[in-house]
Amino acid sequence: MSELRFDGRVAVVTGAGHGLGRRHALELAARGAKVVVNDLGGDRSGAGSSAGPAQDVVDEITGSGGEAVADPGSVATREGARGIVQTALDAFGGIDIVVNNAGILRDRSFKNMTAEEFDAVIAVHLRGSFLVTSAAWPRLREQGYGRIVNTSSPSGLFGNFGQANYASAKMGLVGLTKTLAQEGVKYGIKVNAIAPIAWTRMTEDLLPADAADRLGPDQVTPLVAYLVHEDNEDSGEVYTVGGGRIAKVVVAEGPGYGQREVLSAEDVRDNWAAVNATDSLTAHRDMGEQMSLLIKRLSS
Repeated sequence: MSELRFDGRVAVVTGAGHGLGRRHALELAARGAKVVVNDLGGDRSGAGSSAGPAQDVVDEITGSGGEAVADPGSVATREGARGIVQTALDAFGGIDIVVNNAGILRDRSFKNMTAEEFDAVIAVHLRGSFLVTSAAWPRLREQGYGRIVNTSSPSGLFGNFGQANYASAKMGLVGLTKTLAQEGVKYGIKVNAIAPIAWTRMTEDLLPADAADRLGPDQVTPLVAYLVHEDNEDSGEVYTVGGGRIAKVVVAEGPGYGQREVLSAEDVRDNWAAVNATDSLTAHRDMGEQMSLLIKRLSS
């Protein structure tokens, strides 16, 4: 079976100075990609900046015979995001792959969370992914090829105490992923999301220390490498990954309850069990499919 190679491809990996992003950048470079290693170099909360982390990863790549350049820009600003993509164009003459991985944490219970803490997390995870992808999108469309991976989280998919900001951003990335997948079809652009469980500096307070080896970033990167390879034809999907396990996650609709007459609150109450039934689930490919099925039922 042939090896998955990225010779001639240019990849941008954000938040690549540590943890998952670092591992993604090293793997893609080892498989022949030219990599832009982006990292602001701040702490987990996003405070501070340093060119050191990104440059350290670049040195590791070039020391092993790979090609990479560092970019210390912030994904949370339009200028920073555009600069990241421009770094790829200036250094390597193109861009084929975007891995949106940059993130920060401002964990706090909802009753104590400030608007500033909410906005800061949204700005990096969700808006940052939008800005970097937006900067790359015209080039990907023009060349008729692209692979994008957005980094969601089980926190976004399933919720997690003390992470209203983080969970909102991560679930927002699911919607962004599914929409971009639809808009990228005619241009050969595949967009998917991962929801990783990995022991990194971002999760060291959430996961037990003895799980570090079993939940290492190296257990996540193989999925990313496949999703951004030209062999992958799936798009608009979300996958949980960690500890050697990968599973597809779907947003699904149950059979529900309904009638052609106007519903009342009493109808809802009396048929609540049917509303909540999950014995038969449908995963719609897009909003249009979900709406067309509803219209079909109404007209039958």
